[in-house]
Amino acid sequence: MDQGAMKKISSMFSTLQEKRRSSSDPGVYPAAAPPVGRSHTGQLFFEYLLVVSLRKKRNEEDYEPHITYQFPKREVMERLQREEEEKCMKAAHLFCFPEGINWAPLTEYRSETFSFVLTEVDGSRRNGYCRRLLPAGCGARVPEAYCIISRMACFGLFSKIFDEVEKRRQISKAMIYPFMQSLREAPLPSPGNTVSISSFIPDAGTEIISLTRPAESWLEHVDFRTLFRCLNDDEVLMVFAATVMERQIIFISEELSTLSQVLHAVAALLYPFVWQHTFISIVPTVLIDVCAAPTPYLLGVQKNLLEQLTDHSDVSLTLTPYSLNMSMGDEESLLPAKLKEELLSRLSARKHHASTEELNRLVSEAFLSVFVRSVGHFSQHVRRSASSRRFHKKSFLKAVEHRSHLNFVKLFIQTQMFDLFIQEEEAQPNPNAFFHRKVLEYHERKKKEKTKAGWVRGVVV
Repeated sequence: MDQGAMKKISSMFSTLQEKRRSSSDPGVYPAAAPPVGRSHTGQLFFEYLLVVSLRKKRNEEDYEPHITYQFPKREVMERLQREEEEKCMKAAHLFCFPEGINWAPLTEYRSETFSFVLTEVDGSRRNGYCRRLLPAGCGARVPEAYCIISRMACFGLFSKIFDEVEKRRQISKAMIYPFMQSLREAPLPSPGNTVSISSFIPDAGTEIISLTRPAESWLEHVDFRTLFRCLNDDEVLMVFAATVMERQIIFISEELSTLSQVLHAVAALLYPFVWQHTFISIVPTVLIDVCAAPTPYLLGVQKNLLEQLTDHSDVSLTLTPYSLNMSMGDEESLLPAKLKEELLSRLSARKHHASTEELNRLVSEAFLSVFVRSVGHFSQHVRRSASSRRFHKKSFLKAVEHRSHLNFVKLFIQTQMFDLFIQEEEAQPNPNAFFHRKVLEYHERKKKEKTKAGWVRGVVV
């Protein structure tokens, strides 16, 4: 691979300590609500479809991934755009086969879906969705990967798209491209809306495929089921506490889908705050040295790379089978006892057969309550002075609701995620954001409880 491509790959995973998130970043966090009545966003479903195959290196037994097809084709791009996109493609195809060169032809292979994030030097993101499968045929053969690059983060939606891709691939590779062309021409629906696409399949006729975006845009890329299948509630709380404190955390698993789903779920627990450091849901072999970085990170590492792993992390979790190593030793005590008790109580209310949407909402709001209770009063301490707004840390700390929360809050406000959040609030407050509404609901509820308690005392007296 040329040095320019490697430089591009390296820059994608550099920490964003001095970078503000691009306002166009569609990550797993709330986007601005679309105009009332708009059923679509005006954006494309995806930018590219790549087909990545394995081929033997010349005069060697090892395999290497290479792109055998790209839609739309590069010829339609301007020269400079084509050069930049080529570097991005070279980075993306590494994630389709992050294990590297050690492959052998197979007769059976269970298809798997996973995702990754490509972070540009300006902090903006593209999401990669990958379905690896064994192409139809006889005898031993190597898997191939279908990869979609999109600005939109919505794992469930693209999983359904891949189901349609795989169905067509088993008939003929040529059946995939008319479907993807129809998809690219379709308007991307706004959260909570549906778009229907017609697609022809031999012997089945024309099918209507309906694609619906979840109503809660900040949860589009998240499915908490895998996280809670791998870890119990207490373990999730310890991981959450370590993540809030911006520590070095490595997740280890054999399955790519498990790694990508768990890491995106952990990042989503931070809402309304955003992880500001290195985030690689699946670390390719060529980037394994990132695990030795001195800065905070959230990394997913395949189990077969353990021998190459020089673990300097604060937290290391092997998900299958489960094992947990925490070098700092304070993860159980980071969260205030009262907040921890309330959080566990809310998590215990989830139903065994809850839908993905029900589980996502319950879990996200349970963890959101930690920030509402501990730092939700921040807006009262962002005050205008002359032509700017400024956060007053001293008065904010004095106003912490419970003294038992104070140590946690003092540690948390030193993180980059809190610092960036406050910078954005100082520059452009958004009182209609979901977090702000939850804070307002909490304060109104407390006010009613206080009024009711005073009334009861008056009656008793």
